[in-house]
Amino acid sequence: EEKMPNGTLICDSAAAALMKTKGVDAVVVGADRVCANGDTANKIGTYNLSIVAAAHNVPFYVASPFTTLDTELASGDLIEIEERSASEIIESGKAPANMPCWNPAFDVTPAKYISGIITEKGVIEPSEDGSFDVPSFVEANTSKKNAKTE
Repeated sequence: EEKMPNGTLICDSAAAALMKTKGVDAVVVGADRVCANGDTANKIGTYNLSIVAAAHNVPFYVASPFTTLDTELASGDLIEIEERSASEIIESGKAPANMPCWNPAFDVTPAKYISGIITEKGVIEPSEDGSFDVPSFVEANTSKKNAKTE
């Protein structure tokens, strides 16, 4: 287990109230995939959290292994989102068995809500216009690795 200095663990639904009442220095989330333009797929609820952070002027960072940077995928609009079984909601929430459900496993946070993408090889920062150039970061860091092994 890693420790987050001065971090506070909260339940998901308390994020907005915490930002409003106590203040938050930054939000850091994980990622399952980062697209070429910086759009990021992660567990469901990450997109909501990015919007809440933006509403409270709190920087929103994505911490992602270098291997999740997908330069072949132009944007998050191209990510197919897994939908899980309705039974996960029906059975755990004791809802009526015939209740229609939508149960996505992931959501996509648009790059415009992201302050930076943190990897073990460095931080990808947005350009002045707010866009991310993930392919250039990957190329620069892949070239460094190849140069060291030659």
